[in-house]
Amino acid sequence: VNIREVKKSDNSELATLLRKILIEMGVPNKGTVFDDPEIDSIYEAYQSPRSKYFIVEENNIIKGGAGISQLKNGEYEICELQKMYFDSMMRGKGLGSLMIEKCLNFAKENKFKICYIETMPNMLDAQKLYLKFGFEYIDSPMGNTGHFACPIWMIKSL
Repeated sequence: VNIREVKKSDNSELATLLRKILIEMGVPNKGTVFDDPEIDSIYEAYQSPRSKYFIVEENNIIKGGAGISQLKNGEYEICELQKMYFDSMMRGKGLGSLMIEKCLNFAKENKFKICYIETMPNMLDAQKLYLKFGFEYIDSPMGNTGHFACPIWMIKSL
């Protein structure tokens, strides 16, 4: 397994994989990552200096990824862990922990003070992982991500 930064040539393969995973997980196609304009152009979406998207690949095939960026319409010191999804065959192998560590280290290096996450109620394994990393549930969303169908919000001080 190789972890690297996203490349422009990854956009199409990554968008296809993310949509496949979202469908498998029963994620609504409105008000979630599914209908984000960024999903077809992840490389371009993570080009600002305080943004990064990491790819997990196996045998040169993209198997997942995770990103970190300033929270949309949020304060300067708040970042969001974004679009962390893995192919079903890659889950349970510690990649989520590895990707969270990479993203949070990048966030700290870029002077973010708080990390925010939005997720779905049925993504219990992800929530357990976030709790293990010190994220806590909060009662309302932050920023304005457009993900009105994501009813679980969490934060962590960095």
